Amino acid sequence: MGFSGFGEHAIDFFDDLEADNSKAFWTDNKQTYEQDVRAPMEALLAELEPEFGPGKVFRPYRDVRFSNDKTPYKTHCGGVVEQGRGGGAFYVQISPAGLLVGGGSFAMASDQLARYRTAVDEDRRGEAFRQLLRKLERAGWEVRGERLKTRPRGYDPDHPRIELLKHRSIYVAREWEPDDALHERACFDRVRKAWRQLVDLNQWAADHIGVSTTRF
Repeated sequence: MGFSGFGEHAIDFFDDLEADNSKAFWTDNKQTYEQDVRAPMEALLAELEPEFGPGKVFRPYRDVRFSNDKTPYKTHCGGVVEQGRGGGAFYVQISPAGLLVGGGSFAMASDQLARYRTAVDEDRRGEAFRQLLRKLERAGWEVRGERLKTRPRGYDPDHPRIELLKHRSIYVAREWEPDDALHERACFDRVRKAWRQLVDLNQWAADHIGVSTTRF
């Protein structure tokens, strides 16, 4: 079946999961997750596949091995289209906050980070990247990502793109609070329109960061 919006109980499910993040709650409400959250996310990615490529839905289980927070379940559901981690991605997420759409390099391995900084340091490629980000910011996107507090080693603190060079990951995101469109076909149009604005950003990442040859 085609995508017609997330189920009417999707937001309520995550609101309740935030209040009771337990196996008992999950077991009792798993059918709601499958019908109102996961199945629509799979349908959304399937419809977007001809234009953006195959996507996947992230697992709902948190990795708690190295975390002080031992709650077992994520309080959001995310879907992604990417050629390889860090080399550019299209992302969509539903949570109690509503809909989030993003794109770029959400994580970079050491070899990717080195290539990213080499490209940003070089005037032609670095300025092209900065202009891409400025254009997206003017269109309502927010630049995010992990950043160093100080300049990376070997770079002049007065470098014209020093703030970009501080990034260890870099992506852009837009958010919409829960509204009627989230549960309607209009949600597909919203995500597709947003992802189309990210094509050049992800192409830059593919060309200048690429897929990692090392393990994250």
